[in-house]
Amino acid sequence: MNAPSAFPSPSASLAERLRQPGHPHSHGRFFVTDIDGVCRGKHLSTDKLADMLEGGGTISSAVFGWDMADDLYTADVDFAHLHAPLGEVGLRLDPATARQIPWDDGRWVVLGEHLAPDGSPLPICPRQVLKGVLQRLNAAGYSAQVGVEFEWFVLQETEQSVRAQGFKGLSTATQGITNYSPFRIDAQKAFVADLFRWLPEADIPIEALHTEAGPGNFEAALRYGEALQSADRAVLFKQAVREIGRPHGLLNTFMAKWSMAYGGCGQHMHQSLWRDGRNVFHEAAAGSGAPSKTLRHYIAGQLHALPHLMALYAPTVNSYKRLVDGMLAPVHANWAVDDRHASLRVVPGGAHSQRLETRVPGADANPYLAMAAAIASGLYGIEHQLEPGPARTASEPGPRLPRTLEEATDYMAGSALARELLGGPFIDHFVQTRRWELRRFHSAVTDWELARYLELV
Repeated sequence: MNAPSAFPSPSASLAERLRQPGHPHSHGRFFVTDIDGVCRGKHLSTDKLADMLEGGGTISSAVFGWDMADDLYTADVDFAHLHAPLGEVGLRLDPATARQIPWDDGRWVVLGEHLAPDGSPLPICPRQVLKGVLQRLNAAGYSAQVGVEFEWFVLQETEQSVRAQGFKGLSTATQGITNYSPFRIDAQKAFVADLFRWLPEADIPIEALHTEAGPGNFEAALRYGEALQSADRAVLFKQAVREIGRPHGLLNTFMAKWSMAYGGCGQHMHQSLWRDGRNVFHEAAAGSGAPSKTLRHYIAGQLHALPHLMALYAPTVNSYKRLVDGMLAPVHANWAVDDRHASLRVVPGGAHSQRLETRVPGADANPYLAMAAAIASGLYGIEHQLEPGPARTASEPGPRLPRTLEEATDYMAGSALARELLGGPFIDHFVQTRRWELRRFHSAVTDWELARYLELV
């Protein structure tokens, strides 16, 4: 390895640094997400990565032509499918997302987004959907700060062991059900130490980690930041946890509900809007953490749009196994001040910390799309001066949200509001992919059906 002085200064572009003779790494990586939020990407030679940083490139349109199991869609999904020629879509890497990954020997990884043939944003690209929402937010005079919390389960399993066992009888990485337990989490001391050591080095600042309501159930809070940056970090967090866990013999799952014996896994989004250096969700005159006028409009917009955009927050058949009564799950369109039973929880605080926690998204939701849905609907409430009505009470919890992916997808399919907020081409594509997901589910024979019907019908 050459001495550090052989490299260009840190102010040089990443492409220039990658091309420097004697660069310590032969290759780097890029990531994009598909419609389901699954990371897709390639390992590239450092020269090729430098070329793509400077001039962009392409990737197979199949990234939007297959589901999360890599089964190609049929012609019911218009954009790319089994019977269509699978060509290329544009790919642009964002150098602002570049970071070195300490658990991968310091190699670079860069996040990307997709382009249409004319160079405009591809309307079904999740990162581009969020960027479009943020452009409208900025045009209205606001910027958004977002912090994300993830709940997930850590299993003492591998990709090989879960298949060998038919995904049954799986072992969790900790035992017992003890929230906030230093004793339980200590069973995975080395894994936890690696998370706190390596994630901040990769610009994924983790602020807190604790056990949740089940064996192997963890929750992590990522430090807040500008909305697009926070979405990028959320995408990378899920990928990083999987990669860091693998050498420890751990498999990390962000399924919304992996076992009916335990609670589900959410992706809680803490949001505040800022204008002229001021958090407009805080209003000293409101007192006691009550929402400002702007926050009330923002809450009202999210409440109004929740059923229209529910399929983005809960995008799989499994998502709705989490959304059941009696599990601190957000099952009604409601809001409250500092009440975790509510779908939208106002978190009281000072001029910098007062915020809204949107508790509906599952850990399985695509972070770009969940964040786009929340901010777009909140902005809609501000623009239309909507009012949220009274806060939630136990006797009047509010309208019930869609109970199944089928119900949520049908609601979105008929929604002019969803198209107004996120664009018709995106909504049409997303609806088509959810209906595909439903057809795959309805054509499967489940363990429940075997146990219930095999002997008796």
